[in-house]
Amino acid sequence: MPSELSEEALVDALRNRDEAAYHHAVEKYTGSMLATARTMLDSAAAEDAVQEAWLSVMHAIDGFEGRSGLKSWLCRITANKAKNHLRKHKRESLQDDFSVLESDIESRFSPDGRWANPFHGFERHSPSDNLERDVMDDCLQKHLGKMPGEHSAALLLSQQAEMSKDDVASLLGVSVGNVRVMVHRARQRLVLMLERLRETGEC
Repeated sequence: MPSELSEEALVDALRNRDEAAYHHAVEKYTGSMLATARTMLDSAAAEDAVQEAWLSVMHAIDGFEGRSGLKSWLCRITANKAKNHLRKHKRESLQDDFSVLESDIESRFSPDGRWANPFHGFERHSPSDNLERDVMDDCLQKHLGKMPGEHSAALLLSQQAEMSKDDVASLLGVSVGNVRVMVHRARQRLVLMLERLRETGEC
């Protein structure tokens, strides 16, 4: 299967149940699908969601209308599988206490979604600062894992993957307004987590 195969030709080959085309698509798009699933699930569950997505693709490919790119369509299927996994395996989430938050929480972030004033340790490189950054990273992953799955997904897709809110809304199957709410609530949790870590040393 030539690597320069056009998307239209690849879709046609998939519709014809071409095994080489299927393997080509798996090789080309699985990384993006895994990245999507990992915004909501741990690594093992994300791999399961991607496998389930690929099983669905060959049944659903005849209905692919090309309104979005093939990659976006595959990632949307993966996101749906990840959401189904979350519904089947409800995870306990931390109790939110938004009463202690300042009203200007969005001022903590720049327009591109990054911290406006990075916490101590983020931009330094000494051994002690590297250790501090590792502690922060571990704490961050812990809290992302305990958020409602779609909240962490909305945050990671819009910030790390630098997707527009319209694209995130389409991928998660929610409104743009809901994406804004989910990102805001995810940021609230991270502000609480990082300030507690900085002030008490406890995650």
